[in-house]
Amino acid sequence: MDLYAATVPVFDRMLGNMQTWIRTARDHALAKGFDESVYLTLRLAPDMLPLPRQIQIASDAAKSGAARLAGIEVPSWPDDEATIDALLQRIQKTRDFLKTVTPEQINGAETRPVSVPRRDKEPLQFQGQDFSRFFNLPNFYFHATTLYALLRHAGVPLGKMDFIGQPK
Repeated sequence: MDLYAATVPVFDRMLGNMQTWIRTARDHALAKGFDESVYLTLRLAPDMLPLPRQIQIASDAAKSGAARLAGIEVPSWPDDEATIDALLQRIQKTRDFLKTVTPEQINGAETRPVSVPRRDKEPLQFQGQDFSRFFNLPNFYFHATTLYALLRHAGVPLGKMDFIGQPK
C-alpha cells in the first residue's frame, strides 16, 4: 500500500472540493440576497457541532493524520475562525501544510505506532495503516460530508460531482 498516495493527496483534493462548496455557498447567498454569515450557524441536529467546527475538525484530521503518519509534530492552530473568509483561509493553510509532507516521510509507516490523544481518556493506539484506514480517513470524511450536507440542506446548489470532484 502506498500510504502517502492513500492519504495526503486524498485530503488535499477533498479540502479543495470543500473550498469550492464554500465559495458556491457564498455565491448562493449573494444571489439570494442574504448574509453569508447565516451559514456559520448551520447544524443538522441540535446536538451537532455547527458548520465552522465541521471545517476545523476536517482540517485537524488532515493535518494531524499526515503529521502522525510522517512522525512529525502535529501543527496546533486555534479554532477561532468566525467568518467564511477565515474558514477558507483555514482550509488553504491545511493544504499548504500538506504540501510540506513528503511520500518518503509517510511510506513505510504502515506499522509505525500512532497514538491519538483524547480528552480525559487513554489515547487510541494504532499501527499506521489501521490508523489511516479505520480512524483518520473515516473521521475526515465524516466532517467533510457533514459540511456538504449542511450546505445542501441550506439550498446551496451542489451535486454529487461537487462532492467527488472533477478528475485532474
